[in-house]
Amino acid sequence: MSRRGWLMFAAMSVIWGIPYLLIKVAVGGVPVPVLVLARVGIGAVLLLPIAIRRRQLAALLPRWRWLALFALVEIIVPWLLLSEAETRLSSSLSGLLVASVPILVAVLGRLTGGTDRLTPVRWAGLLVGLAGVGLLVGPGTSGGDAGSVGEVLLVALCYATGPLIASRKLADLPPLAMTAACLAFASVVYSPLAALTWPVALPSAKVLAAIAGLAVVCTAVAFVIFFALISVAGPARASVITYINPAIAVAGGVWLLGERLTSAMAVAFVLILGGSVLATRPGRRGGQSPGPRAEPGQEPADPSHARVPRRNRAAVQQPPG
Repeated sequence: MSRRGWLMFAAMSVIWGIPYLLIKVAVGGVPVPVLVLARVGIGAVLLLPIAIRRRQLAALLPRWRWLALFALVEIIVPWLLLSEAETRLSSSLSGLLVASVPILVAVLGRLTGGTDRLTPVRWAGLLVGLAGVGLLVGPGTSGGDAGSVGEVLLVALCYATGPLIASRKLADLPPLAMTAACLAFASVVYSPLAALTWPVALPSAKVLAAIAGLAVVCTAVAFVIFFALISVAGPARASVITYINPAIAVAGGVWLLGERLTSAMAVAFVLILGGSVLATRPGRRGGQSPGPRAEPGQEPADPSHARVPRRNRAAVQQPPG
């Protein structure tokens, strides 16, 4: 991979590892619907002109129903749940829980008729990864209430479902146009909710900076860089950032927000990461496995998880959060 490719790879590893930290900061100053609207609205404003200039939006119309469903499970539902959960849950723990997405993708892909065979090694990966998740949600180890942990696990389930929809129903559509359209649709959905909860006072500069970072850097700019990375390094290498994102999320929460890193979280991180690598390991005969996820947004979110043609593999990799 070229130097430019490595720079983009490093940038994406950080950019899609920090949304959890920024969400944690933002929810301390604005209601959750306002935060999500700001993120999807600004992202749509920045990406829609690019899709329009490339004349890509018309290609989406024949499958608008599947596109709406994809937006629902990859952006609209998970971004609300994740933001709501982080009002009570640490950003580092949220990042670790969402890291279970590759494991859920492997399970869902098999349950919904996927052709990838679950070899003994991949079964071992699933069990190891699920053990890590179980360690995080065990009594006295999560650092949050059961409801918030459940919300983040539902986010992970949404992020695992979105790629299956994209790969089976939307794989031949232009990924940037898909992202722009999904963000625009989410903006329409969240506008009335945000209007009902609009803050009476201007949020602090720190909160506004976190919102801007989520919308501009972690959503709009991230997708432009990620699509460029796909063209330089290919989808397989580009998807490796999914294994680095949780480490960035934990490091950011501990270092910048002073969150506590427990021994259970450290062990769970190793189990989930190791399990994800094994569970998504390609078969010996060259078949592709459902690779790792992200928030469409992530989640898109999300958005590299399932069997997708090479040119559109980016469409299923969504930003965390």
